[in-house]
Amino acid sequence: MRRPFRLVCRKFWISCILLKFLRLGFVSGLKLDLNFLAGMTNPSDLEQLAEIELQKEEEEDEEEQRAVPDGPSRTDPSHPYYDVARHGIIQVSGDDNYGRKLIVFSSCCLPPSHQLNHRRLLEYLKFTLDQYVEMDYILVYFHYGLRSSNKPSLGWLREAYGEFDRKYKKNLKTLYVVHPTNFIRIAWNIFKPLISHKFGKKLKYVNYLAELREHLNYDQLFIPADVLRHDEKLRAAQKGGPPPPVKTPPPRPPLPTQQFGVSLQYIREKNREAIIPPVIAQTVAYLKEKGLRTEGIFRRSVRVQTIKEVQKLYNQGKPVNFDLYHDVHVAAVILKTFLRELPEPLLTFRVYSQVLELLGVESSLRATRCKQIVESLPEHNFIVLKFLLCFLNMVSQESLSNKMSASNLACVFGVNLVWPRHGSISLSALTPINIFTEILVEHFAAVFGSRCPPAQAGWTLKERHHQETKA
Repeated sequence: MRRPFRLVCRKFWISCILLKFLRLGFVSGLKLDLNFLAGMTNPSDLEQLAEIELQKEEEEDEEEQRAVPDGPSRTDPSHPYYDVARHGIIQVSGDDNYGRKLIVFSSCCLPPSHQLNHRRLLEYLKFTLDQYVEMDYILVYFHYGLRSSNKPSLGWLREAYGEFDRKYKKNLKTLYVVHPTNFIRIAWNIFKPLISHKFGKKLKYVNYLAELREHLNYDQLFIPADVLRHDEKLRAAQKGGPPPPVKTPPPRPPLPTQQFGVSLQYIREKNREAIIPPVIAQTVAYLKEKGLRTEGIFRRSVRVQTIKEVQKLYNQGKPVNFDLYHDVHVAAVILKTFLRELPEPLLTFRVYSQVLELLGVESSLRATRCKQIVESLPEHNFIVLKFLLCFLNMVSQESLSNKMSASNLACVFGVNLVWPRHGSISLSALTPINIFTEILVEHFAAVFGSRCPPAQAGWTLKERHHQETKA
């Protein structure tokens, strides 16, 4: 089969550029010599070399059957950046294992450059990050799918880095670059003079998706189908054959004292029928006493080792003294982690679609609709939710000190209260989830007031009914 004339011309152009670098000693046997790369100081040479690597990657991809793109995501046409958002380039996938917001950028979702205003893309990225940069967050960049036809210019990347001032960089804890290629390494050398050493330490290369499982809530992570297929291809090439099916170890029975990763019902049965799980009861009690006025409460992360240590104590039925950690944020992160690790969200899978439909409800009727949704929950879930939201309402009332308004709390807790049974939360779903949660916090009395006040931590369901009868 004859190759298109355009491809032949492109190969000739690449050969000419490669010849130049071969003479300079920067490329050997068509393999990039990264030792020489470190010594290259001419930006135009680096940019040419980056383009060569990208062209080579494209040609390798042309040899395999091209996958069908996932298609645009469902986005409200009234979205201020609908022209960009509809492509699904940027997604917010809840939190990582340690309570930090997770933002995903997928190169394979970028349309051809002539179909996308890259200035608008930059504005949309800032618009998305602005909702989360005041808290600790993680960026995951899926590199696969970046091509000459859809890549922003290196000049655009320089402009973007310049526009992301300190507030965007300060709370970024890790930038995961998934499936890096030589193009990424060359681009990194181009930007090295602009990037601080401290920021550079946040960059982590991830060669295979399986490596993300160690750090992120993988099952809730938005991963395009093209990226999944590419990862399978890489693993097959590494092992010299098709990748074996991923073996999941048989589930281990939970400890009788287990608190994390088990259902509300399991915890209640193992804790003398107490309604409020010990983790929620104890973290809320501690934060009421020590953390109500702490600025940025629920926005900060803590050391991973500390989280694991506290979880281990709870799961072994041992007492936890948060004062020993000298950091009120430990209790805040543990509370979020407990909610996120429930096998079924506190609001249950059943109401997820009802929450997403909230945007279609007239603003003046939304509180009433939220009330209907929460009152349809199983009784145990309702009581725990009310206990938690009563506390979050208290936190919001101290927003002058802690900077945590109902809206800010909704951004933090929304994705920890409800998520879909399968897949991850899309960026378009965040708006109704956050609106729903904000209403629960801000209009707590209107939504929850018709039923009993939050249960005491040690009450059982029978004792609660007894108290209602007496009332």
